[in-house]
Amino acid sequence: MAAGRSARSFASPKNTIADSAAFSRDFSQQKCSHIRMRADFSIELGAEDDAMELPWQSPDGKLRYYDLKRQPELLLEVSEAFENKELGEFLAATNSANSILETSKCDCWLSNELSEEERGIGSRWGATWKFGSYVDLIFSQPGPRYSLLAHEQLVRSVCELLKRAPEISSAAEFCVRHCYYHGEGEADSRQGFGVTFYLSGYGDDEAEARSRWNIGMKLVENALLQLSARMRKTGAVDSPVVRS
Repeated sequence: MAAGRSARSFASPKNTIADSAAFSRDFSQQKCSHIRMRADFSIELGAEDDAMELPWQSPDGKLRYYDLKRQPELLLEVSEAFENKELGEFLAATNSANSILETSKCDCWLSNELSEEERGIGSRWGATWKFGSYVDLIFSQPGPRYSLLAHEQLVRSVCELLKRAPEISSAAEFCVRHCYYHGEGEADSRQGFGVTFYLSGYGDDEAEARSRWNIGMKLVENALLQLSARMRKTGAVDSPVVRS
């Protein structure tokens, strides 16, 4: 896995064999918010919405997907993880044997240019800086990858866990998207789903924003591992439904 927000547009919808138009009408505008640590989810399956692809690589070949689930040593090739200890720890945990998920792409950034919505969030703590990131997540088992319900219940469940966390100046969003899965040696792709996890930490300077992001990342890491353990205990790992 590697980086670059601009690389997200590489997915191509042609040659797919799943049709989720009915689900798009029902869920494309759905969103859920909670107090305490701000945790939202959305489902964005419109024709103009961003999509994921697995595996992927940039047109110039400099950035590409690394299978960290099956080759964890490749984490050393992910520059974002090398430069960011907390992100590296999140990637290692999410791709571990204890997790039902794996990662496919990530990036992080620091900015003092906040959107109108972010200024509203940051004003609660007097924040003027943001440290942000995204990580693309997919189910490790093939079955749930093609279930919209599994993804909707996953993001709903993680929001429910995060709302129990103490209030901190960070915000998480989980966006369910289309993901186009390519089998090895196959030209065609199969349309399924994935989740882009966004996290922002807010502070009145760079260090504080980064510190709040660190805390939020650890909270989300623990929540995802807790959900993974729950699914394994209930025997739901191979089921397309996540029970919260």
